[in-house]
Order: sequence, then structure tokens, then C-alpha cells
Amino acid sequence: MAPTALLPGPCALCGGLPAVRTAGAWHCALCGWRYGDSPDPDLPFPRIDVVYYLRYDNRVKIGTSRQPRRRLASIRHDELLAFEHGDRVREQQRHRQFASAREGGEWFTLTPEIRAHIAALQRHGDPWHQYARWLSAALRG
Repeated sequence: MAPTALLPGPCALCGGLPAVRTAGAWHCALCGWRYGDSPDPDLPFPRIDVVYYLRYDNRVKIGTSRQPRRRLASIRHDELLAFEHGDRVREQQRHRQFASAREGGEWFTLTPEIRAHIAALQRHGDPWHQYARWLSAALRG
């Protein structure tokens, strides 16, 4: 989906402005939400579990959350590197995969192997835009 224009106002779901025209309607180019639709405030947002990769100096924290904004606000870090769709099972899989680089708890040395994995995840774009796309897809059901 390549942006061709700007929405008249921010997307109600992610706040984005880039737009694409699909199926006779304008959609947010960042999350895919149809412009003019509003999420139902009476319904809970769907649960979107993510594995997050946070960099602090030359270390990376690999953790999971169903409320990433709240969780990341509580952790000291230099930058959010990536999100990966998944829950504790996926997180534990990554902990085993990178066990040789574990420093303690959920913190790992940022090795070339971990950098390569994160680079592959980053090809999907900005982590927050990716999260918004997952949320938008879940809301569209």
C-alpha cells in the first residue's frame, strides 16, 4: 500500500496522515484503518501481544506485553528497535534462540546474530505503525 495523498485529518486509530485509496474509500496508509470509521468506544480493544526489542547501550531487552505503550514507558531504554507479533511462547523461543548472549533476565548482549534478527523485523517498518496495522486488522475482524 503506497501513500498517494493525505487524509483530511488524523486517522482515528493511529493518528497517521498518509492515505491510500482502496475499494472506493480512503484508508490510512500506516495502519489500514478506513478514514471516517471510529473504533467503538464501548468495546474493548482486541488483545495484541507483542515481543519487543529495546536497546540500552550495547544490550537488548527481549520482552513481551499486551500493552506495549504502558510497558515500554516503565523500562529505561535508549530506543525501541522492533516488535514481533507474539506472546510469552514466542518470547521464550527467542530467549532460547539467543541464550548464548544472555546477560541476565531478559537482557542480552547485542550480538551480530541478534542484530540480524532485529534487522529482519525492521523491514516491516516502524514498530508503532506495525502495531497499529495489527490492531486495525483485529478490529476489522
